[in-house]
Amino acid sequence: MTSTVRFSRFMGFPGVAASLVIGAAAVLSLGSEIAASAPAPAPRGPNVVVEAVQMPAWVERDGASQPLYPGMELRNNDRLKTGNGSRLLLRTRDGSAVKLGANATFRLGAAEQRPGNVFAASMQVLEGAFRFTTDSLAKYRGKRDITIQVANVTAGVRGTDLWGKSAPNREIVCLIEGRIEVAPQNEAPIVMDQPLQFYVRENGRSQPVGQVAPEQLRQWATETEIEPGRGALRRGGRWKLTLAMADTQAAALEIYDRVREAGYPAEIRPVGGGEKTAYALRLANLHSRAEAEALAAGLKGTLGLGELKVSR
Repeated sequence: MTSTVRFSRFMGFPGVAASLVIGAAAVLSLGSEIAASAPAPAPRGPNVVVEAVQMPAWVERDGASQPLYPGMELRNNDRLKTGNGSRLLLRTRDGSAVKLGANATFRLGAAEQRPGNVFAASMQVLEGAFRFTTDSLAKYRGKRDITIQVANVTAGVRGTDLWGKSAPNREIVCLIEGRIEVAPQNEAPIVMDQPLQFYVRENGRSQPVGQVAPEQLRQWATETEIEPGRGALRRGGRWKLTLAMADTQAAALEIYDRVREAGYPAEIRPVGGGEKTAYALRLANLHSRAEAEALAAGLKGTLGLGELKVSR
């Protein structure tokens, strides 16, 4: 059974089992004394980039799997997976945020900047909690054409913020602000246009639209938020965690492969020189000493690692 959710107007939360279409009016700059309009310049940078990752998390690309890391540019057809306790924050070219909770699977179908300053993307959330938020403060002056398909529900969104979750035999779509039209297959469309309304579909059947309590909404929202004090990696982070020191390249590579397979984007750095060169395996992009120490505490005694060292 397939359902359709259509979102219009501003600010809501991403639905699980949903396909979102975002279209925001382009803003034209008046360019001369005679008020001639000119198209806004297209934003620069990657179409979709990893902003932060609470490990473990992986990307499957070209038949191989590798850990996700801050600043990583995603490609069309990339498939992302998060592990137990993991969170992931992506940033799109137009400034929108895409968040995934633990044990989620997400596929980026295509993302591109089209003529006329239109950012277009297609995404699929195959399982897990998901949030999509357009940033009303971002200086994006173009149009959006974004579709997000989550399990069995399709959503069309225009500049909104919405949350949702797909679990076995249960789907939730929660509106924070704006307007949504949910159209389950073989059922009349369901319109939600009041803040904190939510739609639930259980065992293939739609339930009456309800009003979520703020406490419940806060609980749902934590499922997709990067958690403080859990050692998340972020773009621009300057702290590092040395996982191990190895005397030979072969020994370093053995640890490197094991750690990265577990979903941690370790890197190898030679230390010293000449005949006494050693190899440091480390995780970079930690935002603070506290985050680095929290990650060290969480990894201590796991993955065959010994003493861990925090540095800047």
